[in-house]
Amino acid sequence: MYDYEHDGAEIYRQSFATIRAEADLSGLPEDVAQVAVRMIHACGQVDLVADVAFSPDVVRAGRKALESGAPVLCDAQMVASGVTRKRLPAFNEVVCTLNDPRTPDLAREMGTTRTAAAMHLWGDRLDGAVVAIGNAPTALFHLLEMIRDGAPRPAAVIGIPVGFIGAVESKEALTVSDLEFLVVRGRRGGSAITAAAVNAIASTAE
Repeated sequence: MYDYEHDGAEIYRQSFATIRAEADLSGLPEDVAQVAVRMIHACGQVDLVADVAFSPDVVRAGRKALESGAPVLCDAQMVASGVTRKRLPAFNEVVCTLNDPRTPDLAREMGTTRTAAAMHLWGDRLDGAVVAIGNAPTALFHLLEMIRDGAPRPAAVIGIPVGFIGAVESKEALTVSDLEFLVVRGRRGGSAITAAAVNAIASTAE
Protein backbone atom coordinates (compact mmCIF):
# COMPACT_ATOMS: atom_id res chain seq x y z
CA MET A 1 0.00 0.00 0.00
CA TYR A 2 1.13 3.53 -0.77
CA ASP A 3 0.53 6.43 1.57
CA TYR A 4 -1.05 9.19 -0.49
CA GLU A 5 -3.97 11.59 -0.40
CA HIS A 6 -7.15 10.04 -1.80
CA ASP A 7 -9.55 12.97 -1.45
CA GLY A 8 -9.76 15.00 -4.66
CA ALA A 9 -11.00 18.17 -2.98
CA GLU A 10 -8.19 18.03 -0.43
CA ILE A 11 -5.59 17.49 -3.14
CA TYR A 12 -6.96 20.55 -4.90
CA ARG A 13 -6.90 22.64 -1.70
CA GLN A 14 -3.37 21.61 -0.77
CA SER A 15 -2.13 22.22 -4.31
CA PHE A 16 -3.25 25.83 -4.37
CA ALA A 17 -2.04 26.41 -0.80
CA THR A 18 1.39 25.08 -1.78
CA ILE A 19 1.55 27.33 -4.83
CA ARG A 20 0.68 30.41 -2.79
CA ALA A 21 3.28 29.45 -0.17
CA GLU A 22 6.11 28.79 -2.64
CA ALA A 23 5.51 31.27 -5.49
CA ASP A 24 6.50 34.90 -5.09
CA LEU A 25 3.33 36.66 -6.16
CA SER A 26 4.15 39.92 -4.41
CA GLY A 27 4.94 41.76 -7.63
CA LEU A 28 1.61 40.98 -9.28
CA PRO A 29 -1.74 42.74 -8.95
CA GLU A 30 -4.29 40.60 -7.14
CA ASP A 31 -6.26 39.69 -10.25
CA VAL A 32 -3.14 38.72 -12.22
CA ALA A 33 -1.82 36.75 -9.24
CA GLN A 34 -5.01 34.67 -9.24
CA VAL A 35 -4.44 33.87 -12.91
CA ALA A 36 -0.75 33.08 -12.32
CA VAL A 37 -1.64 30.63 -9.53
CA ARG A 38 -3.84 28.61 -11.87
CA MET A 39 -1.18 28.71 -14.59
CA ILE A 40 1.39 27.36 -12.12
CA HIS A 41 -1.07 24.65 -11.13
CA ALA A 42 -1.18 23.59 -14.78
CA CYS A 43 2.60 23.26 -15.16
CA GLY A 44 3.98 22.62 -11.68
CA GLN A 45 6.60 25.38 -11.94
CA VAL A 46 6.43 28.12 -9.31
CA ASP A 47 9.19 30.09 -11.03
CA LEU A 48 6.77 30.79 -13.88
CA VAL A 49 5.85 34.02 -12.10
CA ALA A 50 9.12 35.64 -13.12
CA ASP A 51 8.25 35.27 -16.79
CA VAL A 52 4.63 36.44 -16.66
CA ALA A 53 4.10 39.75 -18.46
CA PHE A 54 0.78 41.52 -18.84
CA SER A 55 -0.99 44.74 -19.65
CA PRO A 56 -2.50 46.36 -16.55
CA ASP A 57 -6.13 45.84 -17.57
CA VAL A 58 -6.00 42.40 -19.24
CA VAL A 59 -7.82 40.41 -16.56
CA ARG A 60 -10.57 42.98 -16.11
CA ALA A 61 -11.02 43.36 -19.89
CA GLY A 62 -11.07 39.62 -20.51
CA ARG A 63 -13.47 38.94 -17.66
CA LYS A 64 -15.81 41.72 -18.73
CA ALA A 65 -15.83 40.38 -22.29
CA LEU A 66 -16.68 36.86 -21.15
CA GLU A 67 -19.41 38.13 -18.84
CA SER A 68 -20.87 39.93 -21.86
CA GLY A 69 -20.96 36.68 -23.85
CA ALA A 70 -17.79 37.02 -25.94
CA PRO A 71 -16.37 33.82 -27.45
CA VAL A 72 -13.01 32.25 -26.63
CA LEU A 73 -11.05 31.83 -29.87
CA CYS A 74 -8.30 29.19 -29.69
CA ASP A 75 -5.41 28.37 -31.99
CA ALA A 76 -5.48 24.64 -31.23
CA GLN A 77 -8.01 22.06 -30.17
CA MET A 78 -5.90 21.20 -27.12
CA VAL A 79 -6.41 24.75 -25.84
CA ALA A 80 -10.13 24.62 -26.57
CA SER A 81 -10.45 21.27 -24.81
CA GLY A 82 -8.72 22.66 -21.73
CA VAL A 83 -11.23 25.47 -21.24
CA THR A 84 -13.55 24.43 -18.40
CA ARG A 85 -17.01 25.16 -19.71
CA LYS A 86 -18.67 25.37 -16.28
CA ARG A 87 -16.37 28.27 -15.39
CA LEU A 88 -17.52 30.35 -18.36
CA PRO A 89 -19.95 32.99 -17.12
CA ALA A 90 -22.27 33.22 -20.13
CA PHE A 91 -22.23 29.79 -21.79
CA ASN A 92 -19.58 31.33 -24.04
CA GLU A 93 -18.72 29.71 -27.35
CA VAL A 94 -15.25 28.14 -27.48
CA VAL A 95 -14.00 28.14 -31.05
CA CYS A 96 -11.12 26.37 -32.80
CA THR A 97 -11.17 26.38 -36.60
CA LEU A 98 -7.93 24.45 -37.09
CA ASN A 99 -9.78 21.30 -38.19
CA ASP A 100 -12.24 23.13 -40.40
CA PRO A 101 -12.14 21.42 -43.85
CA ARG A 102 -11.41 24.77 -45.49
CA THR A 103 -8.24 25.34 -43.48
CA PRO A 104 -5.68 23.22 -45.42
CA ASP A 105 -6.49 24.86 -48.76
CA LEU A 106 -6.47 28.28 -47.17
CA ALA A 107 -3.03 27.60 -45.66
CA ARG A 108 -1.64 26.56 -49.04
CA GLU A 109 -3.14 29.61 -50.71
CA MET A 110 -1.68 31.94 -48.07
CA GLY A 111 1.66 30.13 -47.82
CA THR A 112 1.48 29.81 -44.06
CA THR A 113 0.73 27.27 -41.35
CA ARG A 114 -2.73 25.79 -40.92
CA THR A 115 -2.92 27.35 -37.47
CA ALA A 116 -2.36 30.83 -38.83
CA ALA A 117 -4.71 30.33 -41.78
CA ALA A 118 -7.47 29.00 -39.54
CA MET A 119 -7.75 32.36 -37.84
CA HIS A 120 -9.26 33.84 -40.99
CA LEU A 121 -12.29 31.65 -40.37
CA TRP A 122 -13.00 33.40 -37.07
CA GLY A 123 -14.63 36.23 -39.01
CA ASP A 124 -16.49 38.87 -37.00
CA ARG A 125 -16.24 36.73 -33.86
CA LEU A 126 -12.79 38.27 -33.34
CA ASP A 127 -14.38 41.59 -32.41
CA GLY A 128 -14.29 41.82 -28.60
CA ALA A 129 -13.31 38.15 -28.17
CA VAL A 130 -10.85 36.56 -25.78
CA VAL A 131 -8.11 35.01 -27.91
CA ALA A 132 -6.12 32.10 -26.49
CA ILE A 133 -2.97 31.11 -28.41
CA GLY A 134 -1.04 28.31 -26.73
CA ASN A 135 0.70 26.36 -29.45
CA ALA A 136 1.66 28.21 -32.62
CA PRO A 137 3.89 31.30 -32.69
CA THR A 138 2.81 31.76 -36.32
CA ALA A 139 -0.76 32.19 -35.12
CA LEU A 140 0.24 34.94 -32.71
CA PHE A 141 2.34 36.72 -35.32
CA HIS A 142 -0.49 36.43 -37.83
CA LEU A 143 -3.06 37.74 -35.36
CA LEU A 144 -0.95 40.86 -34.93
CA GLU A 145 -0.67 41.21 -38.70
CA MET A 146 -4.42 40.83 -39.14
CA ILE A 147 -5.15 43.52 -36.57
CA ARG A 148 -2.54 45.81 -38.12
CA ASP A 149 -4.34 45.37 -41.44
CA GLY A 150 -7.72 46.29 -40.01
CA ALA A 151 -9.22 43.10 -38.54
CA PRO A 152 -11.54 43.52 -35.55
CA ARG A 153 -9.81 43.93 -32.20
CA PRO A 154 -10.18 41.30 -29.47
CA ALA A 155 -10.83 42.31 -25.88
CA ALA A 156 -7.80 40.38 -24.62
CA VAL A 157 -5.10 38.12 -26.00
CA ILE A 158 -3.66 35.27 -23.95
CA GLY A 159 -0.53 34.65 -26.02
CA ILE A 160 1.49 31.76 -24.61
CA PRO A 161 2.73 29.69 -27.55
CA VAL A 162 5.45 27.17 -26.75
CA GLY A 163 8.51 26.37 -28.78
CA PHE A 164 11.98 27.12 -30.03
CA ILE A 165 11.22 28.92 -33.31
CA GLY A 166 9.30 32.16 -33.03
CA ALA A 167 7.79 31.62 -29.57
CA VAL A 168 9.98 34.17 -27.81
CA GLU A 169 9.71 36.70 -30.61
CA SER A 170 5.95 36.42 -31.10
CA LYS A 171 5.28 36.99 -27.41
CA GLU A 172 7.60 39.98 -27.32
CA ALA A 173 5.77 41.40 -30.33
CA LEU A 174 2.48 41.10 -28.45
CA THR A 175 3.89 42.90 -25.41
CA VAL A 176 4.74 45.97 -27.47
CA SER A 177 1.36 46.05 -29.24
CA ASP A 178 -1.53 48.16 -27.98
CA LEU A 179 -3.64 45.08 -27.17
CA GLU A 180 -4.58 43.83 -23.73
CA PHE A 181 -2.26 40.87 -23.27
CA LEU A 182 -0.95 38.15 -20.99
CA VAL A 183 2.18 36.18 -21.92
CA VAL A 184 4.85 33.94 -20.46
CA ARG A 185 8.14 35.27 -21.75
CA GLY A 186 10.63 32.81 -23.18
CA ARG A 187 10.16 29.38 -24.70
CA ARG A 188 7.71 28.06 -22.11
CA GLY A 189 4.01 27.91 -22.85
CA GLY A 190 1.52 25.45 -24.25
CA SER A 191 -2.09 24.38 -24.16
CA ALA A 192 -2.37 23.61 -20.45
CA ILE A 193 -0.98 26.95 -19.25
CA THR A 194 -3.01 28.90 -21.80
CA ALA A 195 -6.28 27.16 -20.98
CA ALA A 196 -5.57 27.62 -17.28
CA ALA A 197 -5.22 31.37 -17.83
CA VAL A 198 -8.57 31.49 -19.61
CA ASN A 199 -10.18 29.46 -16.84
CA ALA A 200 -8.85 31.86 -14.21
CA ILE A 201 -10.03 34.91 -16.10
CA ALA A 202 -13.44 33.31 -16.60
CA SER A 203 -14.09 32.87 -12.89
CA THR A 204 -12.59 34.13 -9.63
CA ALA A 205 -13.37 30.81 -7.96
CA GLU A 206 -10.15 28.96 -7.18
